[in-house]
Amino acid sequence: MPVDAYAQAIESRLSGGGRDSDSDTGSDPEYTVDIARTPTEERTLIRDARYVTGMTLTDDVIESAEALEVFACAYAGTGHLPQQALAERGVTVTNASGVHGPNIAEHVIGAILSFTRRFHVGARRQRQNEWRHYTAYELQGSTVTVVGLGGIGQAIIPRLGPFGVETIGVRYSTEKGGPTDEVIGFEPEPFEDALARTDYLVLACPLTDDTRGLLDTAAFDTLPSKAVVINVARGPVIDTDALLSALQRGAIRGASLDVTDPEPLPPQHPLWSMGNVQLTPHNAGHTPKYYDRLADIVAENACRFFETGSTEGLENQVSLTKSA
Repeated sequence: MPVDAYAQAIESRLSGGGRDSDSDTGSDPEYTVDIARTPTEERTLIRDARYVTGMTLTDDVIESAEALEVFACAYAGTGHLPQQALAERGVTVTNASGVHGPNIAEHVIGAILSFTRRFHVGARRQRQNEWRHYTAYELQGSTVTVVGLGGIGQAIIPRLGPFGVETIGVRYSTEKGGPTDEVIGFEPEPFEDALARTDYLVLACPLTDDTRGLLDTAAFDTLPSKAVVINVARGPVIDTDALLSALQRGAIRGASLDVTDPEPLPPQHPLWSMGNVQLTPHNAGHTPKYYDRLADIVAENACRFFETGSTEGLENQVSLTKSA
């Protein structure tokens, strides 16, 4: 997706001031959206820019950003950013949380339905010109557990409603509740109990110290053998060796992986050729509406920032991690 489309989407939202008008002067504020097309141009343009958006920032680019106050990351995850350097400079960072909700939720529903009706088996028999029946499952009455009730998790749950399933949500802040029938935390006892009742386990959580390796051998042994794991979070949330072992020995029924660890998988990795594994190349986040949804957030935040001169109240602010 060309970055020009992103710039145009932002510009179109700012052309009318992003809001009704500048209340002090009665005239629309003027905004300029510039695209850095080369490394040299990037360092030149960022020198005086107070508000910057993009996929990433390197340490040397930050050194050139003398006036930077806000970096609007075009990804939902910000773990790849040099957070220490940004924090030391007092830069406010926002992300693309919520932008992916509809498309990733549809990806998850598609994966669940595919494994429920075992379309992968039908496709394999079609390729072999084989007209032979196979068993299938029914989604109604199943239990779907969603780990992570952020923008993506909360987009998944209502789309499951018409299928008549029971839902369990797993999140750190259980006091916030959620749209699931049940909300639990990551404490071992409730989490293990949820795994033992789960037919479809959806991982939609950020990668943190607590979620890294969350699905290990013990977790796969706790899941029912009929369970399917769907990962649209980050690859390292799953211990890949434990997953491979669980699939090979029938500890779970299958896995739909949009992310892997390592990513991409080496060409000869066994997961590529397993019949009960669906692999997509980190593609769940793709949508033709991505830049439009992101531009809505970025442009509105830009208007608020330049009108007030403050970063307070910007949508999707993230907390930066400082080294000890």
